[in-house]
Amino acid sequence: MSDGLSILLLGSGGREHAIAERLDQSDQVSAVAVAPGNAGTERFNIELDMNSNLAVVDHCVRNDVDLVVVGPEAPLVAGIADDLTLAGVACFGPSSEAAQLEGSKSFARAFAARHGIPGPVTKSFTEVDAALEWLDEYDGPVVVKADGLAAGKGVVVPESRVETERAIFSMLAEKSMGQAGNTIVLEERLVGEEISLFGVADGQTVVPLVTAQDHKRVGEGNTGLNTGGMGAFAPVPGITKETEADLARQFLTAAVEGMAADGTPYVGVLYAGIMLTEAGPRLVEYNCRFGDPEAQAILPLIESDLALLLDSAANGRLDTAPLRVADATSACIVVAAEGYPVAPRSGVAIPGVEVPEHVELLHAGTCYEGDRIVSCGGRVLNVVGTGGDLAEALDRAYPVVEQLTGDGLFARSDIGWRHAPRTKTAAGSYAAAGVSISAGAAATERIAAAVKSTHDDRVLAGHGSFGGVFDASSLARYENPVLVASTDGVGTKTLLARKADRWEGVGADIVNHGINDVLVQGARPLFFLDTVASAELEPETVGRIVDGMAGACREAGCVLLGGETAEMPDVLSAGSVDIAGTIIGVAERSALLPSDTIAPGHKLIGLASSGLHTNGYSLARKVFAEMDLNDDLPNAGMTIAEALLAVHRSYLKPLLPALDKGLVDGLAHITGGGFIDNIPRVLPPGCGALIDPATWPRPVLFNYLIARAGLDEHEAHQVFNCGIGMVAVVAPDQADDFQTVVDEETWVIGEVTIGSDVQLA
Repeated sequence: MSDGLSILLLGSGGREHAIAERLDQSDQVSAVAVAPGNAGTERFNIELDMNSNLAVVDHCVRNDVDLVVVGPEAPLVAGIADDLTLAGVACFGPSSEAAQLEGSKSFARAFAARHGIPGPVTKSFTEVDAALEWLDEYDGPVVVKADGLAAGKGVVVPESRVETERAIFSMLAEKSMGQAGNTIVLEERLVGEEISLFGVADGQTVVPLVTAQDHKRVGEGNTGLNTGGMGAFAPVPGITKETEADLARQFLTAAVEGMAADGTPYVGVLYAGIMLTEAGPRLVEYNCRFGDPEAQAILPLIESDLALLLDSAANGRLDTAPLRVADATSACIVVAAEGYPVAPRSGVAIPGVEVPEHVELLHAGTCYEGDRIVSCGGRVLNVVGTGGDLAEALDRAYPVVEQLTGDGLFARSDIGWRHAPRTKTAAGSYAAAGVSISAGAAATERIAAAVKSTHDDRVLAGHGSFGGVFDASSLARYENPVLVASTDGVGTKTLLARKADRWEGVGADIVNHGINDVLVQGARPLFFLDTVASAELEPETVGRIVDGMAGACREAGCVLLGGETAEMPDVLSAGSVDIAGTIIGVAERSALLPSDTIAPGHKLIGLASSGLHTNGYSLARKVFAEMDLNDDLPNAGMTIAEALLAVHRSYLKPLLPALDKGLVDGLAHITGGGFIDNIPRVLPPGCGALIDPATWPRPVLFNYLIARAGLDEHEAHQVFNCGIGMVAVVAPDQADDFQTVVDEETWVIGEVTIGSDVQLA
């Protein structure tokens, strides 16, 4: 011990190369050995089977090893720390019981619930029938997980009920998934931004290190198959010290104290995967070791002596090793072999590269083939850049990545896209034209969960890479189905949405507008397609818009099948957003509206609007141009912004009972053109309408707008809906029945007359 620590490091990836280099820099260390290591750790490598506890313990005892640092999780779950401790060798890693936090998902969920650690709704199962019964009761999107370590094959994020059932059957029937066994965990699918928080524990206390964010998908824009990780960075921008401390208290301290209370003290790295949901942070999972590639991003930020830190934790005296973290950012980009993660190409020669200051090249899946270094794994190399912020760290790392990729190796070019999107600036590229590819990828990632939340078995997942695929067999219940389509846009309401920073509402607006437009033809909505265009794509804005669309679709039982986001800097003015969409509905041919039975004497029954809906905004903006949208609208009990941006309501649910009973002969959606232009559209030749504006209460907003704009009654009813968003044309003898079955207040506002236009009483 007086000559320094002798340390054995178990593992062979980029994580182990990063750890080995840092341990070797310590003046507390006399020797570092790595088993089995890779080509990058060649000077440390020894021949030793790390999966044999007996061989590892024997080596440590014979060679006076002071400390064993365990890189991967499998040896920990297999009890290497227990066996080393019995032999009197310190181990930086948890006991097999404590490692069940990663080794068994059902154990981890039960532990978290017992100690008040917030997580998703979850349930463990060993029988298919019980799992399917719970799935029926839960009735929401889930994640299916094998209970134990499953070599990366143990988590399925299904796209549909069919895929969910397939995953359940597969996992419960599988006999050869490593240690996964025959238990599965069904969990609520959490939506939000996922981060990782790492801490070092000594059995009683834990010291938080730093937050990090991994990129699991193999393809650009977080597309394609899940991998071990294609890149990471630390810390996560926007996470304040206060927030980090709060997360550490909820997910690290609570776990370490809970482990101690349960009689299984936790020693080693504790890694909490945390989803930042709208309802607050939720535990995704615990890992019982440094992540890979997160470790490669975190370790350059640790200014403390790593060997001293790990040795102090392993010996229960973490308080003697103060932690210092640099005020900097580090980013790791993974360079992988072609074919990864399914069938990575082996034997790819590793090119020589120039590695500048503030950049580190780490080896992972590499080995020697004669005199040359070649790929012998899926994730081959890591390029780590460090800088004052994420953009600088990435800008330092990517030039080295570009020297490595090609000729059998590839990397994602969008690591860090949520917080520091990279754009190519070559002449003629999208970025040079003002179009941000990585911003588009960010928008795609954000909206994916929202879109999928509307999907059901009518959507054929995995098909239609350039368009949504809808199963038409769902129309078999119709005798003579007719498809009804409508396309429209939100218009200048988006300008107010930007000014007030209220985007979800305009997303719902376009869906509900479309639903009402096919409803007036007697159709029920099937699916919706959207387009969101802007001068400069803002992922957060697009995400909020699509969240609103998805919510409206779910409410209507309609599928958000797909859409398009577009940057058009030369077409749209700076700051402007255009939102449009197409809806497809279905109706029985015999039930198409309007009916040819409409005649003079038919009653016109109005349903209340929720506000301006999506028309009249050019005038409304002028009226309120000099006013603060946060001011109260006089006598309205709400602000101007709340009144103007009230969501365009859908009339599907209130009108369905009347439509199903055949009580409706026509419907007029009061949009652009108001009563004057919209009601005649549903009337037969020779028929007009008489409307009495005194028959319904006109909301304060409309009275204010009409007075401030100086409109007469005819103009007012041609510009605005004046408080009536939908007008039903009903036979005189069925008007009472209509008003009875529609579960809200309605008003008989007029009737069909002989003529050709709309008159006001």
